[in-house]
Amino acid sequence: MTIRVLVVDDQQMFRVGLTSILGAQPDIEVAGEAEDGASALSRVRSLRPDVVLMDVRMPGMNGIDATRTILNDPVSTHRPRILMLTTFDIDDYVFAALRAGASGFLLKDATPEELVGAVRTVHAGEALLAPSVTRALIEEFVGTPERRAAPSHLLSELTDREREVFTLMAAGHSNAEIAARLFVSEQTTKSHVSRILSKLALRDRVHAVVFAYDSGLVRPGDGRR
Repeated sequence: MTIRVLVVDDQQMFRVGLTSILGAQPDIEVAGEAEDGASALSRVRSLRPDVVLMDVRMPGMNGIDATRTILNDPVSTHRPRILMLTTFDIDDYVFAALRAGASGFLLKDATPEELVGAVRTVHAGEALLAPSVTRALIEEFVGTPERRAAPSHLLSELTDREREVFTLMAAGHSNAEIAARLFVSEQTTKSHVSRILSKLALRDRVHAVVFAYDSGLVRPGDGRR
């Protein structure tokens, strides 16, 4: 399956670089480019990309507003995965992008291999955070003033095992680590994760983390290695 990508950044030279790297991959097609958030919305409607590489800071409609608008667009039902590109690993823009519905974050100094891998990961339905971001992001994110209450009653839909898996997932553990801790196969863990996301109507693992903290299931410092 070919992954169709829309590249959104206000710097033309940077867009050219991203397009060159992604276009060289046999399973990735650069469907188009956009220089700001408003153009991105228009291109998503017309091109229907699978993944949007979205710069956070842009003039006019920035990446956060564009992400929110695209994922709540009343004109189109198409909902691409959005991978945010950011210069700084931890800042308020990243937290706001989480709220807007972004499925992943990648630093602009990532290697070409990391970029390609990130696009494939997000397209596959997995959430992605740059390694340097993950732990600090969770700790900083849950203390932000914009934190809001999640519908904790939905947690009653989960079985005891699913709650156990959910707690470990929200604490930052991978499927392999969860499987090892619970003495089950990695495939069984993946099945649990899939059912959890479905029951809670969550887009991916990033939003599972958000939900877990907002609902009070997990608190900062829980599940540390």
